Amino acid sequence: MELSAITLDCADPLALADFYHRATGLPLHPRNHGEFAAVQRVGGLMLGFQRVDGYRPPRWPGQEQPQQLHLDFDVDDLAEAEARLLALGAARAAYQPDPERFVVLTDPAGHPFCLSPRKSAVQRNDSPK
Repeated sequence: MELSAITLDCADPLALADFYHRATGLPLHPRNHGEFAAVQRVGGLMLGFQRVDGYRPPRWPGQEQPQQLHLDFDVDDLAEAEARLLALGAARAAYQPDPERFVVLTDPAGHPFCLSPRKSAVQRNDSPK
């Protein structure tokens, strides 16, 4: 058994696919349409987005509408990545449980995701000059 896709519920699959396309650089799936859209590296895992009528975004960290899942991304420069994603339509979550180690953002549909410095970036920052 091999994991081939992760699919998130949302109100606007095309808009969310465009956000993740611009955020990650992953190509848009060639058969995107109004009910389902995705980004996918050739031969790799697909990140899909499906339309759900009456979609209600998660309210992280609260549990009235739980997050259900979240994505984690390693980045070279935490501040630069956060600024770029905010410009693309992400939002910074009000609650930041450990901002020295990672930043929690939400995508335009409200799904939380985390940005963490790549281990090599952390090691470079910790090494003596």
